[in-house]
This record gives sequence, structure tokens and C-alpha cells, in this order.
Amino acid sequence: MPVLCLGEAIVDLFCERPVAEFAEADAFVPHCGGAAANAAVVASRCGADVSLGGGVGEDPWGNWLEQRLHGEGVGLNWFARVPGLATPLAFVVVNEAAEPDFMVYGEGIEAGILSLEDRLDAAIAAHDALLIGSNTLLGERERALVLRAREIARAQGKRLLFDPNVRLRRWRDEQEAVRLVCDLLDGAALLKVNRTEAHLLTRATDPAAAAERLVEMGAQLVAVTLGPDGALLRGAASADVPGTPADAIDTTGAGDVVTGVLVAALAAHAFSPEAVAAALPAAVAAAARA
Repeated sequence: MPVLCLGEAIVDLFCERPVAEFAEADAFVPHCGGAAANAAVVASRCGADVSLGGGVGEDPWGNWLEQRLHGEGVGLNWFARVPGLATPLAFVVVNEAAEPDFMVYGEGIEAGILSLEDRLDAAIAAHDALLIGSNTLLGERERALVLRAREIARAQGKRLLFDPNVRLRRWRDEQEAVRLVCDLLDGAALLKVNRTEAHLLTRATDPAAAAERLVEMGAQLVAVTLGPDGALLRGAASADVPGTPADAIDTTGAGDVVTGVLVAALAAHAFSPEAVAAALPAAVAAAARA
């Protein structure tokens, strides 16, 4: 059952050695990035029929991303090359604790999403589910498009999948970010959050209690990732999965991997909640490898 991932594809330029701050970085290596693109790649690797909705610039970095997404089997029928747009770049450094810090350059994320504006109805009609995040809620026009996509999907009876992937550094107002994310919980067939996001949205310190609160707020199924402690699932199905041992080098994208594995499991089993419970151990293991 095909899934449309609505969101950003960007070039992540990584300093591939641990540094305490950007001033210590001496070289950067390009990798495919963007939460939506990462999840789409992982879902495709797991056998899902998945497309990426959005766009990049009609420039060399856009070529670079398009070739790699195509090579991963991600559908690009709803992915545009926008003339005159500079494909956005994110510089990334990772510290000794394997925690990344990002600096995003360019306004291409919003322009890439808006490239789908005239084809939004058709894009959603061609899929059985829509995956959205919060990185495309920052600008007024892109936010309006994402909210319209959500309403179209609901009207057409499509499943809504939500990975907020909240990056507070990119928001001017933390409370605005929380309000917008909470407004999108109702009717979500799957909500995937990490421990920090679960606390941010509910103020509950216990992840299981936070997950149950998020179900009360409207999400049908809530997966909370717990870093080295694994993950848990509450709502229409329940599961508690211990962590997979790993020597953490870089935690960038680990949450996107979980999302991709779970999206593929849902798409392969007619969006059965039990499929998420069954796939959660594999998702945790894949995140540890990532």
C-alpha cells in the first residue's frame, strides 16, 4: 500500500570526527539528509512502495540528491526540481557523546514543499497513507500546504502518519511548536516521537505515561523511542522493546530509521497496529546499527 512522505530532502555535510563545536571542524562529507527523505529511503529498503513529496533546486546538489534517492528506489513522481532554487544544505558536527548539532543554510525546504502545491490532491489520491513532520511547519505558506494535505488525506480516508521530529533550535517560539504538533495528533494512525518530544508534548516524565497521554490526545498508536533503552508502543497495540547494544558514534537519523521501518511494516500489512508491535524490535535494532 503506497505511502507519500511529504517533507524535505537536503544535503547533510558531516564532519566525520567528533568535535565539541563547529569551530573545530576541518572537513565535511556529503550525505543524503532530511527527515522525510531518510524515512522514505529506509521504508524503500524494507520493501515499501514509498514516494517523496517535495523538491530541491535545479542545481548540482539537486542532481546529487535526486540520483541517490532514485538509486534507493524512492518514488520521485511527486518530487520536483525547482529552477532558480539553491538546494538547502545542513552542516553537521557530532560531539564525543554522539550528539549532533545542525546549521541549515538556504530557504529551499519551503520552496521545495510548495512545488507540490498544484498537484497536492493528485499526489495524496495516489497513495494510501501520508507521512508528515514538523520541519515543514515553520513557514506560513509551507505550513498551510501541509495542513491542507492533512485535511485532504482525512477527507479521502487515507491513513495519517506523523513523526514530528521537533528541532526547537529552528523555532522562534517553543510553545508555538508544541501547539502546532499537538493540533496534528488527532486521527494519526501512527505517531512516532522520541523521549524528549514525548515529554515536551505532555510534560509527563515517564515515557509510558506520556505515550498514554498522547493516545488520549488523539493518536491511535504511539511509538516512543528511548535511545539505548529501546522503545515502547501504546494505543491500539502495545509493546516494550529493550535497547540493542551499540557503541554510539553518531545518533543522527536513528529516529528516522525507526519511522521508516514502522511505515514499511504498516504498508505491508494493511496498516495493522499489530504489525507495528511486531516490527518494533527490528526497528530498534536497525536504529542501533544506523
